[in-house]
Amino acid sequence: MKTFIIGISGVTNGGKTTLAKNLQKHLPNCSVISQDDYFKPESEIEMDKNGFLQYDVLDALNMENMMSAISCWMEENPEAPPLSTDSQSSMDIPILIIEGFLLFSYKPLDTLWNRSYFLTIPYEECKRRRSTRVYEPPDPPGYFDGHVWPMYLRHRREVDTITWEIVYLDGTKSEEDLFSQVYEDIMHQLAKQKSLVKDSHFNGKEIISWTK
Repeated sequence: MKTFIIGISGVTNGGKTTLAKNLQKHLPNCSVISQDDYFKPESEIEMDKNGFLQYDVLDALNMENMMSAISCWMEENPEAPPLSTDSQSSMDIPILIIEGFLLFSYKPLDTLWNRSYFLTIPYEECKRRRSTRVYEPPDPPGYFDGHVWPMYLRHRREVDTITWEIVYLDGTKSEEDLFSQVYEDIMHQLAKQKSLVKDSHFNGKEIISWTK
């Protein structure tokens, strides 16, 4: 396995960025790309009939630039060391965490994921957390109910139809509990991938010996 790419998506203020940063601290050879870094300038954001800027849609993001950043990371990490000996660790594999609220709605990303997580929190808790955050531009009155939450529900319905495995996470859990849950799952997935690679390597040797 050359790389291991993780997607962390979900509701606004659900803890995506915090989780990604906590994982990065504990996963060697790990990088993070945040979708929020690719918002277009305010002048390019469309406005609906209610005067709400449409930030919670894919068109508000420069996804081409984000894909370029992902491609650059993949070019810089073309190949992990072979996993054919017991002394080598799953941690040798370069890991990329991509976090953002609209990851799983962007089709060009679909084939990248080795593991996908989706954070959820209830409406009231989400609204409370959102009210404590300062955005630029600031949320106008009624913005959460008039744009943010409806767009999240639309995105969530799309995610629920996805055919690959998504691990849903309870964003009301503590940062420590969420980190432990996801970290253990990632370690399990890496170990499983390492085992598959080693089995494939061993079977290949068997085939060679039988064909001599």
